[in-house]
Amino acid sequence: MTVPGGVGPQIGAGGHISGGGYGALSRLHGLVVDYLNAVEVVVVDASGQARTVVATAAADDPNHDLWWAHTGGGGGNFGVVTRYWLRDPHATGNSPATWLPQPPAALLLAQYRWPWAQLDETSYTRIVANFTRWHEANSAPGSPERALFAVLSLNSVNTGDLGLTVQVDATAPNAAGLLRDFVAALGEGTSVAPVGNQRTLPWWDAFRYSSFADFGPGIGNRVKLKSSYLRKSYTPAQLATLYRWLSRAGYPGRAATVLLAGYGGRINSLRADERAIPQRDSVIKAQYSVRWIDPAEDELHLSWVRGLYRELFADTGGVPVPGDRHDGAYINYPDVDLADAAWNTSSTAWSTLYYKGNYPRLRQIKKRWDPQDRFHHALAVRPAE
Repeated sequence: MTVPGGVGPQIGAGGHISGGGYGALSRLHGLVVDYLNAVEVVVVDASGQARTVVATAAADDPNHDLWWAHTGGGGGNFGVVTRYWLRDPHATGNSPATWLPQPPAALLLAQYRWPWAQLDETSYTRIVANFTRWHEANSAPGSPERALFAVLSLNSVNTGDLGLTVQVDATAPNAAGLLRDFVAALGEGTSVAPVGNQRTLPWWDAFRYSSFADFGPGIGNRVKLKSSYLRKSYTPAQLATLYRWLSRAGYPGRAATVLLAGYGGRINSLRADERAIPQRDSVIKAQYSVRWIDPAEDELHLSWVRGLYRELFADTGGVPVPGDRHDGAYINYPDVDLADAAWNTSSTAWSTLYYKGNYPRLRQIKKRWDPQDRFHHALAVRPAE
């Protein structure tokens, strides 16, 4: 059995789960917090006394609100998590082997790339648009296409080619045909064919082999991450912005990437208020990232990712304000710029970008369980007045 968690080996369970948690099986099975049954937390009361509390998913649990806060409320907000219990809320029977999702017996894996030298702006932006539009059309909770998970890596010109990583449940009906049709849909309207390969592996081998997070922080790396959820494809102007910033030959960064990860499917089967993480009708989760080592290059690389992001969302104050096309940001990619009026010129608070309508409830929970505001950081949930 498994849970639909992330695939970055450098990420532990603690913050990953409390911030919502998603991974390559999320289109099939939902978010990790959709399986959170209970949480053990060390909290600090109004007198400064620390104590351990167990909060569960049971509606009649007096600590239920603390459980709910850990279904996407973000790490470091309410106390120190010391244990999680996971179980499918629809599971029955006495056999633990049935209490969590079964992974696919095997995965069909594919990796493709489109070399920069073969792409102009028209073909590049068409492939990106095709990727997002496919997800618009194939991300309903019961869609057969949720058996496919894909990440499109929009690497800067000095980082690498436009890359695609795909996995398909190899036991799904016509798995090979689903992959073939998906890759064909990405190339529709262009004459540039990707190069790459595919193979089928047992699930556990494939899971270890196919991590899409090898760009993650290593020892000594400095990293800046930004994020957005897409409900629909980028506009033509936004696609042109992406191409312009990614193709800048004058920017020397060799680890600058925009990742578009498939979303939706089973994730979108819950209401926005059933868990603390509210984005439940998006089809793409986007990550805008850059990493480097030398502190003397901080301004160079921060300026690149900040400039791209601000221009990409210029029509909404430099941030992905929830609306028809976008749906805010992901708290597990914390970005203090969203709380900085120099970078967020919209009238939408950082807390709304992350939590939307769930933030007032999180503030009440914060007031109850951390009345002294001991667990405080730049993007911490603020206690209710």
